[in-house]
Amino acid sequence: MPDSMEAVRRLLDLRYRSRPEDLPPALADVAPLLDAVSVTVLLVDYEQVSLWPLHGTPGSREPRPVDGTLAGQTFCTARTIAEERCLWLPLLHGAERLGVLEVWLHDEPDERRFRDFAVIAALVAELIASRRFYGDAVERTRRRLPMQLAAEIIWNQLPPLTFAANGALVTAVLEPCYDVGGDAFDYAANGDTVHVALFDTVGHGISASALTTLTLNTYRNARRSGLDLADTYRSIDKWIRAQYPGAFVTAVLGELDTSTGVYRRIAAGHPAELLIRDGRAMPGLPTPTALPLGLGHMLPRAPGVTEVLLEPGDTLVLYTDGITEARSADGELFGLDRLVSFIVRALAEGSPAESMRKLIHAIVSYENGELRDDATAALVQWQPPPAVTPSRW
Repeated sequence: MPDSMEAVRRLLDLRYRSRPEDLPPALADVAPLLDAVSVTVLLVDYEQVSLWPLHGTPGSREPRPVDGTLAGQTFCTARTIAEERCLWLPLLHGAERLGVLEVWLHDEPDERRFRDFAVIAALVAELIASRRFYGDAVERTRRRLPMQLAAEIIWNQLPPLTFAANGALVTAVLEPCYDVGGDAFDYAANGDTVHVALFDTVGHGISASALTTLTLNTYRNARRSGLDLADTYRSIDKWIRAQYPGAFVTAVLGELDTSTGVYRRIAAGHPAELLIRDGRAMPGLPTPTALPLGLGHMLPRAPGVTEVLLEPGDTLVLYTDGITEARSADGELFGLDRLVSFIVRALAEGSPAESMRKLIHAIVSYENGELRDDATAALVQWQPPPAVTPSRW
């Protein structure tokens, strides 16, 4: 007999004593309580190309491609899709797209069961996010190739790819996902401020990942100590120079005030962000405003801080030169103009997170699947809630 509350209670028990691989049998156990034939977790792989059954799921291990399937459409749009007796529900941890919950039913669901399955999907996403670090089932599901040690180090340093709160959204992509070493991004939301940073470290492999790790954690230490942008730059610059003399890291260090739309940043030897407004690119921000991190001591003046006032709906795109310097088979650069056109078109067609997914696939395709350099991009969109007009009595 269907009993959705009992299903929720049983799944909640997994919060205390479970491994990620315990989730598939638990979902099989509660499926009858949901009047379902089967309930399957499908996680997106690192390439964001296919959705794979969570490690430990009985039966077929065949993936569902993101492009061209209803499961993939659910992942791309973050919306529930129903066809006959199957439901596909997005697995979201905050704004982060983990994958899809695939539910096969005995009959067509009514509105109440739609709501029940939405609750189950939200709970499953929370269980995956909270239990993933207590075992390797999630990582084994998402990896289609062996991950190089340098990439392992970097991925373990990064925040979730997508975050949204307080009128701001941040989403990022990173390739080659199994062999990256020198690129990284970070963000944080504190009060009305969203901090965002993009780093491009000289070199590759273990040495680059070690320098990137130092850079990321020095950035976080400075941010959490309450340092302003200029002092954050000085702190990172000092530690890189002390620990890796002669090495350097290009970067953009930014802060968005979500209450006013004021964006302040330092471009440390890095390409300027794109500013997209109303479907077109605005004039580029000045760059560089400081030397690369690790070389700042070569100039006696303070790093330059640029300030720009965003309008609601504005989008900033930070990127490393691995994006614009990608080369086709005949040697043609992907280039800034092509990047601008791609971003404008992708944002008009889909969400920011989906735009970033399509961008990185376009870059990989442009270089025929063999990237010559790490390619990383981060998108920041400011969309404050509309002002509420007080009611007049």
